[in-house]
Amino acid sequence: MMRRTFPLGRIAGIPIGAHWSVLVTVGLFTWVLGSYLTGTAAAPVVWATAAAGAFVFCATLLAHELAHSIVARRTGVRVEVVVLWLLGGVSELTEEPKDARADLRIALAGPLTSLGIAAIALLAGAATAAVDPGGPVTALLVWLAVMNAILGLFNLLPGAPLDGGRVLRAVIWWRAGDRLGAATSAARSGQFLGTVLLLLGIAELALLGHLGGLWLILLGWFLQSAAHTELTVAGLRHQLGDSKVRDVMTAHPMAIPGGWPVAELLRSDAADSGHRVFPVVDATGHPVAVVAWSDLAAVTEPARATTTVGVAARALPTAALTREDEPLSDVASRVVLRPNLDAVAVVDADGKLTGLLTATDLALACDRSALGLPLRARHRSGFPSVGTGRGTP
Repeated sequence: MMRRTFPLGRIAGIPIGAHWSVLVTVGLFTWVLGSYLTGTAAAPVVWATAAAGAFVFCATLLAHELAHSIVARRTGVRVEVVVLWLLGGVSELTEEPKDARADLRIALAGPLTSLGIAAIALLAGAATAAVDPGGPVTALLVWLAVMNAILGLFNLLPGAPLDGGRVLRAVIWWRAGDRLGAATSAARSGQFLGTVLLLLGIAELALLGHLGGLWLILLGWFLQSAAHTELTVAGLRHQLGDSKVRDVMTAHPMAIPGGWPVAELLRSDAADSGHRVFPVVDATGHPVAVVAWSDLAAVTEPARATTTVGVAARALPTAALTREDEPLSDVASRVVLRPNLDAVAVVDADGKLTGLLTATDLALACDRSALGLPLRARHRSGFPSVGTGRGTP
């Protein structure tokens, strides 16, 4: 998930958030709309309409992403959150579609929603034109129709991570039956598309002096970076193959009760375990957070007797919870694990902790797989279990 987001509530049960950069988007489109609407009414009315229109446009971006998320949930894919940010929005899915048909439906939902909004805005604009043809509301509706049509068509360009890249991936996956090959082709297409946009932006800025070239440069850079990430993930999937979480995880990890004072943790067996990241569990054994030594070091010495581990720890996001039978590549593609800081908690059907997966585990699995070795060394054993008992002084 993007850092520094703030919650906006839930729609259809899906958490909605906004990154601070979306304020830049609102400001930019308010300025663009204000210039576009100049002359349609008095200046205060123009700028009030422009500000309202910028927020409405952000709402249409949200509708685009919600369409992806709602269809994803209906096909059995879990959705963590929808986040609005500088370049639009993103639906954060905690797993990959199970088949090409589901992948295609999820990918098409967003662009079709944007095109549908464009049609509705155009019809509404035609209706208001009968009453006030030169008014700011009519002009705003026409602008919204054009922008949503552009949004829908642009997202259908065949390059990941755009929706058109997902469509391309789904079609290749459907026809060839090769999910990895399809993802690789879509990512490479995205890299090419990003390069084209970068060059067009540079040309527009250098030859025509249009500041709009900066927007194309930004889009091109984003597409290239995101496509490179997807290509890396595809390579990771190839390395890990059909391996499951159980093949790499540490079973029965040392779990720290969230109610322990930090001082008690420092006196417990955990201090001598040699481990750097620990899952934090509640009174029922469900993992709720993760804590590293650096988190504990941030607690001042006088406060360690009264500050609980649960307060010092960092909450586990939904994406950092998995099952033993989940493909290891799915976990690796959705979670960024920082060494000695983060971990994925493995839970059973009741949500109780059964294992732990760290950045070191994933790196070791990739290295051993590349060397043709079994993912788990034969002598490897699990952590000793602390459970909910008290540590030794």
